Formats: sequence, structure tokens, C-alpha cells
Amino acid sequence: MPAPASPAATGLRPTGKAERFNRTLLDEWAYQRPFASNNDRAAALPDWLHTYNHHRTHTALDGHPPITRVNNAAGHYT
Repeated sequence: MPAPASPAATGLRPTGKAERFNRTLLDEWAYQRPFASNNDRAAALPDWLHTYNHHRTHTALDGHPPITRVNNAAGHYT
């Protein structure tokens, strides 16, 4: 997989929300503990994303997880 282009090269700049998510991703998943390999780190991502979206509280959402803001999430059609 090629390395992503830098924001300067593309002319795109991430928003504050994207920057905050990236920081959280690094702090709470990628560098939270030593992984034996990149494959082990990648295997841990789906569980972390589920926790982040369904269980981890977010200050900007009054202490609720992001899933509470989604209408008709996959598998939850009402």
C-alpha cells in the first residue's frame, strides 16, 4: 500500500475533528501497548473501533458514544 500523500502535497487539511480522532486512535489503539507485529495491531483495530463508537463516552456528545447520534445504524432499522 503506498504511503498517503501529505496534506501539503494534496492541498487538503484535516478538520479538527479528524485530527482529534487520529490522536485518539494513536493514543488508545496504535501505541496503547506494544504489539508483536503490525498484523497483531491491525487485528486489534475492529474491537477498538467498536468500543470507540459504541461504548466510549465523548465529551462533545454529553458523555454519550457516537452510535447514539446515528439514525438507522446497520442492523438497527426501526
